[in-house]
Amino acid sequence: MTTVVHDTIRVNAPLRQVYDQWTQFEEFPRFMHGVVAVERTDERHLHWRTNIAGIRREFDTEIVDQLPDERIAWRTVGGEPHQRGVVTFQPIDATHTRVRLAMDVEPEGLAEKAAAALGVVSARVSGDLQRFKHFVEDRHAATGAWRGRLRPGDATGPADATAAAQEPGAGPVPSAGTAPPSLDAPPGQQPMPPR
Repeated sequence: MTTVVHDTIRVNAPLRQVYDQWTQFEEFPRFMHGVVAVERTDERHLHWRTNIAGIRREFDTEIVDQLPDERIAWRTVGGEPHQRGVVTFQPIDATHTRVRLAMDVEPEGLAEKAAAALGVVSARVSGDLQRFKHFVEDRHAATGAWRGRLRPGDATGPADATAAAQEPGAGPVPSAGTAPPSLDAPPGQQPMPPR
């Protein structure tokens, strides 16, 4: 059973500052509930340690697509939970940015499946975005930046992961040289990265 989570938030900060802060994955424990540590193992891969409701997990994610100031898409490549997602950034004006997050999460075990069914996952993501908003707005600059371009065709996940699995109604996952997804589309229409 896959849980699809969408949320959007307006951050009172310029696009570049908001995007740059998101790329500081090591800072995620400061605003993401249950995230104990995130370590960048190379430019494309991250190792996560979480503790949510007493359930400790370690897993690895791969950044499938990263286009500075527009989007970052990822998927798990080792460990549980199985998830994939995309976060997009859109300037509203010179000092405000819209952040949209769409994720597919496959809960493990009865407790996690029940929590997902009750909307706990959606509430946690919404809370994380609110804390990210405050984290960014409380600073005059990002704590760092990583502005590299990572293309989907260069992803190193399992061979079967190259198929473009996405949300119902979503277009294909963008590849190198293609136009980015429309940031004006409703969150349910944002493409998801391949599994």
